[in-house]
Amino acid sequence: MVPGVAPLPFFTRLWFAWVVFFKVLFDGVFAAKVFAPRLDEPKDGEAPKLVEADKPAPVVVEKIVERIVEKPAPAGPPPEGAALQLLALLQREGRFVDFLEEDVASFSDADIGAAARVVHGGCRKALREHVKLEPVREEEEGAKVTLPEASPNEVKLTGNVQGKGPHTGVLRHRGWRAVSVHLPTAVSGHDARIVAQAEVEL
Repeated sequence: MVPGVAPLPFFTRLWFAWVVFFKVLFDGVFAAKVFAPRLDEPKDGEAPKLVEADKPAPVVVEKIVERIVEKPAPAGPPPEGAALQLLALLQREGRFVDFLEEDVASFSDADIGAAARVVHGGCRKALREHVKLEPVREEEEGAKVTLPEASPNEVKLTGNVQGKGPHTGVLRHRGWRAVSVHLPTAVSGHDARIVAQAEVEL
């Protein structure tokens, strides 16, 4: 025990150990100072003084803790309720699932075209009522565009792709971005997995 220096309480020492641990771990200069002798040479009859490097730096620790807290959690499985609800709306308005599950190989082109027109009209109505869309790119399809640096989330590069950009090419599809989604609120007891109820005529 150093003469003239009162011992620190347990919780103060616990906090101080936590601070110094992260400082030593992430600050090489601080670690070198701590590794060197930490006490000044005391004068005759004078208690030794702690060097400046021993003082805690809570600001640095706060930044470290913030980085730890902000670390994103692993992505879990996507929720299926909203996707099934939208699929049910497309089925209700345009018989979308019925059309996809139908074996159209034996149908004539005229029959398929007539059915597709009905499905298209109903599905378009359902989509526009519940999802607001806008194109990712404002240029017309077929226009020549230059991308300083393509975002893989917004633009898919095809053909002879080399380097990071800038890239110049022809816009083949404008893309779509969902601006907003408004789905009906599910009532209590609703089973989203039932995309379309079976129908029984009595």
